[in-house]
Formats: sequence, structure tokens, C-alpha cells
Amino acid sequence: MAFAVRDLSVLAYANGFTLWHYKAGDDALASVGASGFFDGAADMLASGDIMMVSAAEGARVLAMAQVDGKIVAAPMG
Repeated sequence: MAFAVRDLSVLAYANGFTLWHYKAGDDALASVGASGFFDGAADMLASGDIMMVSAAEGARVLAMAQVDGKIVAAPMG
């Protein structure tokens, strides 16, 4: 499945930092963390933002970064 902006929500925002949640549904955590998955929200996400992802197989916390105009998500911890 592809990224769906309706499944993305802001949990907290302060001083230019945003804590996000993405409900992945049936998408595997590996595909959600793949480069380019969040490109559809590139205009909203910023380097240093944190994304909490929940999926059928579990959950993951990702650190967001913009590289060459694309959103890159890296697992934390």
C-alpha cells in the first residue's frame, strides 16, 4: 500500500519540532521505513521530526530527514 496523508497526524508541535503518528494499517514496517515512502508529505515533514508508526506487525519510531528534497526515515534505537 502507498502513503496516505489521511493516516498521518500531529501529536505535538513546539519550536519547529513535530511529533507525528502514522497508522500503517496492513503496510509492513519495513516498507513504511523505506526511502521515499513519506515523499507525499515532504512539504509538512522536517529534518529532526520524529514519527511514531503503528502497523499490524508492531510499532517503530523513526527519525525524519530531508535529503535532496526526499524524506528519509531512519529507525531510532
